[in-house]
Amino acid sequence: MDIILLLIASLFMILGLIGSFLPVLPGPLTSWVGLLILHLANTVPMNKSFLIITLIIAILIWVLDYIIPAIGTKRFGGTKYGMVGTSIGLIVGLIAPIPFGVIIGPFVGAYLGELLNKTESKTAMKAAFGSFIGFLTSAFIKFIVAIIYLGLFCGIVWDNKDAIFSFT
Repeated sequence: MDIILLLIASLFMILGLIGSFLPVLPGPLTSWVGLLILHLANTVPMNKSFLIITLIIAILIWVLDYIIPAIGTKRFGGTKYGMVGTSIGLIVGLIAPIPFGVIIGPFVGAYLGELLNKTESKTAMKAAFGSFIGFLTSAFIKFIVAIIYLGLFCGIVWDNKDAIFSFT
């Protein structure tokens, strides 16, 4: 049973890394669920304070994920159209088979979103840049936290490997 929990927890850790870039998945929160599932295994000792601290950090990052892009967009004169365009552009950039689509998509999406809002081209470009910088900052922070959680996960598995992988 512990191997199954380890596999499910590993899946959540991978989804957490992917969720750092996808607006649909909350990256660090998904990674935290992986940590929680790992601690539910009988062979891994439950560490409530560790789980509470990492949950608080994941929730804080999740809240900041909504604030940082808005600050970037607003600081550069953008609107909600630019923010929505950034998210749509990211999804299109992930699906489209173009190099660096995940980088180009949010910028183009923000620009087109601002143009749909009847913003002049120069202002739309500036707002798109702000939205793009906000997205990159947010994604970078989420990715770093997800990597740290993955490192903690690997450390816990390594420390308990004998108990997890014993088949007696």
